[in-house]
Amino acid sequence: MGFVFSKSMNESLKAQQEFMLMNSRLQLERQLLMQNQMRERQTAMQIAWTREFLKYFGTFFGLAAVGLTAGAIKKKNPGVLLPIVPLSFIFAYQYDMGYGTLLQRMKGEAENILDTQSTLLELPKGPLTYEDLEKIRRSQSKFFIEK
Repeated sequence: MGFVFSKSMNESLKAQQEFMLMNSRLQLERQLLMQNQMRERQTAMQIAWTREFLKYFGTFFGLAAVGLTAGAIKKKNPGVLLPIVPLSFIFAYQYDMGYGTLLQRMKGEAENILDTQSTLLELPKGPLTYEDLEKIRRSQSKFFIEK
């Protein structure tokens, strides 16, 4: 009788462990999906912000280019056009970020770093551990009583 009872307990325990494993896997998959969705939304917001900024900066750049060109012609001094150079670099960067291939190039370079130069990504003193966190928490806690 005890053998039959322990056998059914083992089967029940095994089924419960499988359920817990499946449940934790499902929870991890959901968490990964949520994190990816959040990353995608943040990237979309960054691209949208860049495109919106480009509208305003493009207007400023166009007016500045016209004004500086008119000033250079009026004063007969081509040096007045000099501020257009750095402004054009900023405009080109913003355009490339909003409508060009800058993000794809950055992604490719990031993948290259991950594949070939992963030592650059190591944290000083190695990864943070639970023990490190506890040591810091104890040193900063005003309520911790050493036993």
